[in-house]
Amino acid sequence: MRSASSPAVGLLATHTGHPHEAGLDEAGRGCLAGPVFAAAVILPPNFNPPFLHDSKLLTARRRVALRATICAEAVAWAVGEASVAEIEAINIAQASYLAMHRAVAALAVPAIHLLVDGNRFRPYPGLPHTCAVGGDGRFRHIAAASILAKTFRDEHLARLADEFPAYGWAQNAGYPTAAHRAALRAHGPTPHHRMGFRLL
Repeated sequence: MRSASSPAVGLLATHTGHPHEAGLDEAGRGCLAGPVFAAAVILPPNFNPPFLHDSKLLTARRRVALRATICAEAVAWAVGEASVAEIEAINIAQASYLAMHRAVAALAVPAIHLLVDGNRFRPYPGLPHTCAVGGDGRFRHIAAASILAKTFRDEHLARLADEFPAYGWAQNAGYPTAAHRAALRAHGPTPHHRMGFRLL
């Protein structure tokens, strides 16, 4: 198995071979607080920087460095989000698809095909798609999307942490850590918590 400290030489460029295939991924689906974020990325065919991989396998510093490279060199990239209110209204799965659709709609260069991390997706009007289980560890543009979604969401939660410092969002990004749950028991939920989730 490739470690996070080695180059991602084995990742594939696309599924269809079309240069305007966009990779899609989301971040924050399993969190207790904050929006869900998603990214859509179209990469040049030869884009393969060292260490590009599933964002979960990378250090925070490496994710930030790769984000700068992705944003500078991608053919097109965009980030979308769905709010806590939308998550509560339509459920987290549908909100994740909504965030992905918003990212696709914001691409400066239109996608021809969507390759989506996971096994389910709500079709985007007028665009074919393929789902790829574990795609963030198999395809470069999905790995890039996972890095953008993760880093933009982490930064958003760090800003929210300035307003609500007790919950440790700058460290846990809203995920259900022991410290996060302890803060919920001590202080109760904030307006940024997803009340439809099992908070305690």
